[in-house]
Amino acid sequence: MTGPVIDLGELRHDPDPDPVPRPPRAHGRPLRLALVVVLALVTLAGSVVTPARPAPVTLPVRSGSDVMVDGDLLLVLEPTNTATRRARVAAYRLPGGEPVWQAPLSAEARYWGMTPLAGMLLATGYEIGPEGRDTITVALDRATGAYRWQQPGTVSKLTDGNVLLRSGGETLPSTLRAVDPCCGTVRWQLSGTSPETTVRGTDRGVDRVVLSQVDGPVEVRDAITGAVLARADLRPPDGGRIGLDLTKDLLLAIDRGSGTVTAYELDQLKPRWTRARVHVDFALDCGPVLCVRTGNNELQALDPATGEVRWSSTQWGWAWPTDGRLMANISGIGPSEQYVVLDALTGRQLADLGRWELYQLGPGGRLVGIRRHPDAGVIVGELDVGAGEVRIVDVLPDATGECQAITGYLVCSAAGGYQLWKLTD
Repeated sequence: MTGPVIDLGELRHDPDPDPVPRPPRAHGRPLRLALVVVLALVTLAGSVVTPARPAPVTLPVRSGSDVMVDGDLLLVLEPTNTATRRARVAAYRLPGGEPVWQAPLSAEARYWGMTPLAGMLLATGYEIGPEGRDTITVALDRATGAYRWQQPGTVSKLTDGNVLLRSGGETLPSTLRAVDPCCGTVRWQLSGTSPETTVRGTDRGVDRVVLSQVDGPVEVRDAITGAVLARADLRPPDGGRIGLDLTKDLLLAIDRGSGTVTAYELDQLKPRWTRARVHVDFALDCGPVLCVRTGNNELQALDPATGEVRWSSTQWGWAWPTDGRLMANISGIGPSEQYVVLDALTGRQLADLGRWELYQLGPGGRLVGIRRHPDAGVIVGELDVGAGEVRIVDVLPDATGECQAITGYLVCSAAGGYQLWKLTD
């Protein structure tokens, strides 16, 4: 084990508000992805020799804080103080943990996420106030912590380097706004939109926005300019409501009443195929195939060109593409799940990666998992989907679990608090 050990004190990682009741996509959200697992590699783990570690650096981190590593900075977002009703962001220099700056957040809110972008740090949360709950994003200068701007909405990075802010929905008026992260300048905005808003994310950010009116047409817009690319009424003949799901270049209109799914080419809303007598819960990008999860707990892989079923299985909960293959899970008992590698075109199992508490470090990033060591601490493994194997990365003798993966580092609870370990290459 190389690199510093930073004691983060006592942390608590509550789930983000309003969790989405579906598996995470491979792209599209800033994303931290937490998954979970345990592999029978005791003999391998026991052979790992851990060199002497430097003394931990203690940081004044409050319970419930969120942490992020961005380059040479450890950024800490503390929860709202009940006395002052203000949250605070602090930055520490790595690897030593020296304080760089700290800044209170101007708006009263329950903050739950940070996004570093274009020299800014964007903190997002739910406003606290008598007029109901809406989201807000506050921008701070990454180098100094100085306040730059704040606007309503949750933030998504756009492919051109700007950000998309989405606010409202449900009982509040909806607004879409594309903003320059440097100064909050609005590039385009759309007010009074439908609460049914779907975005398409890529490796470089969001590039499409789909708006669905309850009693009107569906619109596809360019997320960079706001221009309408296509508009059509996709409701069934009886006028019933439809659900929308978006993956790659397809928009799926799901009529759960009749059990019909129609796939449209996204930028033209041109029908490509229709399937009847299938009840789809959600769709997943599975690389060369389109995966759908049906109401009878079956994962189906469809040909994206025709909608024909290539393979199906009730064994797998969900799947996502990695290294030209699919990684799928088998739900387990407790926090861990078992992961397997599949051939995307046939569904044939190629490897069993075992049970892990699994963490994905960014879209397309390293898949790092932990399991408890039988003696003490946790074993850290990297799951190589392309090779169908697990490589032991480290053994953390002081960790007790409750880990969180952040770029290049792993945060785990330890005796007396939390510690931050740098992952080996």
